[in-house]
Amino acid sequence: MSGHAGFFIAIRYLLGRAKEGGRYLRGAATGIAVSLVPIIVTLIVADGMIRGITDRYLELGTGHVQVYDFAGDESLEEIKGAVAAQEGVRGAWIEWQGMGVLVGGKGKAGASIRAVERDFWEDEGVSAFLEVVSGDARFEADNEVFLGEALAESIGVKAGDMARLMTVRIADDGRSVPRMTPFVVKAVVSAGYREIDALWCITTYDAGKRIFAGSESASNSFLMLKINDPYKDADSSVRSLYALLGAGYGVYTWKEMQLAQYSSYESTRQILLFIMALIVIIATVNVSSATSMLAIERRKDIAALKAAGASPAFTSRIFVWAAFITGLIGAIAGIAAGLCIGLSINHVIRALEAVINFFMFGSGAGQFKLLDPAYYLEHFPVIIDWLTILIIGVFTVLCSIVASYLPARRAGRLKPLEILRKL
Repeated sequence: MSGHAGFFIAIRYLLGRAKEGGRYLRGAATGIAVSLVPIIVTLIVADGMIRGITDRYLELGTGHVQVYDFAGDESLEEIKGAVAAQEGVRGAWIEWQGMGVLVGGKGKAGASIRAVERDFWEDEGVSAFLEVVSGDARFEADNEVFLGEALAESIGVKAGDMARLMTVRIADDGRSVPRMTPFVVKAVVSAGYREIDALWCITTYDAGKRIFAGSESASNSFLMLKINDPYKDADSSVRSLYALLGAGYGVYTWKEMQLAQYSSYESTRQILLFIMALIVIIATVNVSSATSMLAIERRKDIAALKAAGASPAFTSRIFVWAAFITGLIGAIAGIAAGLCIGLSINHVIRALEAVINFFMFGSGAGQFKLLDPAYYLEHFPVIIDWLTILIIGVFTVLCSIVASYLPARRAGRLKPLEILRKL
């Protein structure tokens, strides 16, 4: 008998009446589908969270590439034009960074000072992710600052208020001398992820040069670049910049600057997928039980096929085909359901929050958040990793086939006379 015949017999078993064994295969397929839904949703949520946080770091924080001058800070201004003219570079800005203490009406707190050229805040990437909580995020004078939302709350200031920034300069005799600089809070801003903006105290580049004058050892400056595709072109851009600048400069991609953090994100993602894969393996074990029960229900068919000259291998293949089809249908159904939920996951989260708030507080909004904005993105992009989804689907089908091997082999070894004697 041909292999095609075994395939069609397996389909007939799967679609057959419940009392003839089809219910076992359909139950196993349902179990596989149910187990795959959380895997696909978890994959989409994890990838969306990682991409959303990464995009915010790249566009609002580190940039895509940073250039450091190890010879003298003044040359950053000299090379900026040449670097910005490089193919694939869409923007270049000089930034000073340092630490200070910000004093407001209700207290004081440590602040991460960022002094960036003004037109950086007009970049399209910044506009896409920077949320203005209050005020106007456009610098008009050098005595203005933008504050991160958490920092503004901790010292009790809002847009329009006065705040004092305390930094330290090194005197000629080596003593550390405090410097107090008053600023007007022009805007309170948020990156949508508090870990990025919690300590932000942002001012203009010219104001930063004055603040950090005499304290170069406690601050650093660099040229921040943005390129067309930071996920694909960062390494090639670094090679081009080294060829342009030569010795005396350090060029680093965003991956190098945030290596530990992004490695942590990826490790967490892999652990989640591993745990979910164990669930799939457990679900496919049901295929083994379903195949065994199907063989018991179909003993008459096995006896008839054996009597008609079917080989043990042909009989075993019928049940392997049945397991393959079961795993395939379960994988397709589970992946499809997971994709449907994953594609609308932001709406699902908002709906769940509204329901919980309604029952807990009598209101559909406000008090309860499934994703705490202090640690997670409240809204994240939907990222579908088709290759990983394909691997998950193939893995599921292979596990189904492997799980069915032993019961299928036992079914193939059954002898027709023994079967008829037991009936």
